[in-house]
Amino acid sequence: MRPIFLLCLLLIAGAGSYLSWNRFPSFRTRVEDLLSGTTFQTLEVRYSAESIMEAHKKDLLKDANHVFLEPTLKFIPYLLMDVKYTRNLDRTGEGVILWGLVDGEMVINTSTWEKTHGFTDCITANATRQEFKIINALASRGGMWDREGLSKFLNLENNILDNWVDSCRKKSLIVQTGNTYRLHLQNPKLQVIPETKLEHWLVTKPTKHAQRIKKRYRSSQIEVTAKAAFGNDFAIRKTTEIFLPVYSIVVQNPDGSQMTSYWNALNGKRFVPPYDFE
Repeated sequence: MRPIFLLCLLLIAGAGSYLSWNRFPSFRTRVEDLLSGTTFQTLEVRYSAESIMEAHKKDLLKDANHVFLEPTLKFIPYLLMDVKYTRNLDRTGEGVILWGLVDGEMVINTSTWEKTHGFTDCITANATRQEFKIINALASRGGMWDREGLSKFLNLENNILDNWVDSCRKKSLIVQTGNTYRLHLQNPKLQVIPETKLEHWLVTKPTKHAQRIKKRYRSSQIEVTAKAAFGNDFAIRKTTEIFLPVYSIVVQNPDGSQMTSYWNALNGKRFVPPYDFE
C-alpha cells in the first residue's frame, strides 16, 4: 500500500505543479528565478510606462470615469542568432537575426518592430528544406505560380515536383487550384534578407521578480526552420536567448471591467501579442 500511496502523492504534486506553471505567471517566475542565473539579457527599456500612457491618454481613456491601473512590465523571449549567409555570388553577409520564441516570426527591424509572416506555420508543420524550396519560389512570385512556371524555375522533374507539392499541401502550407499553387497564408512575408536591423543595446537585468513570458517554441525549432528557409549557405555561429520588455497597461472601466493593451518599451509603439499571450 505504501508504494501506491507515494505514487498517488507524486501524481497529485506533479499535476498541481503543471497547473500552477501554466495558469499562474507569478509561480512560474519564482521557479525560473530559482533555476536560472542572477541576471538575464534584455533589450533596453527606452520608454517609460508613464510616457506611453501620457502620449496615448486620449485613445486609452474615453472620459474621466476611465482610469489607469498600475502598469506591469513583462519580458518576452527571443532567440538572437549570430549568422552568415551569401548576400550575392561574390559577397558574404554577416549579422544577427532576432526570432520570436512566442510568435515564431523573425523581426526585420527593431525600430519599427516589422516582422515576417508565415514562419509560424512552417515551424508548426516542420517544413523541410525541399518544402521551403516550393514555399520560397511561390513567395518570390507574390505567393502564387502555375505548375509549369514553378517546374521550370526549380528545374525539377514532374514526379519530384508533385511529391514536394503534395507534401506542402498535406501540411496546409499551400493550396492547389487546377494547375495553380498558392501559399496558404494571408499576406505572406517570407522573402527577407536573413538579418535583423538591430539598432538597440542589450542590457543585463536582475532575474529576481522579472515576469518572463513562457516560450512556445524551442530554440532548436527556430534554428532548424531558419536553416531550411535560408538555404545551404546560411550558417548559425552562435545563439543567445534575450528578452523584449513590454508594458501591460490596464484601464479600469466605469462598470468595473478592464481593458488591457500592450506596448513595446523599446520603441514606444503598441505591441500586438499572440492570441494566447499571458
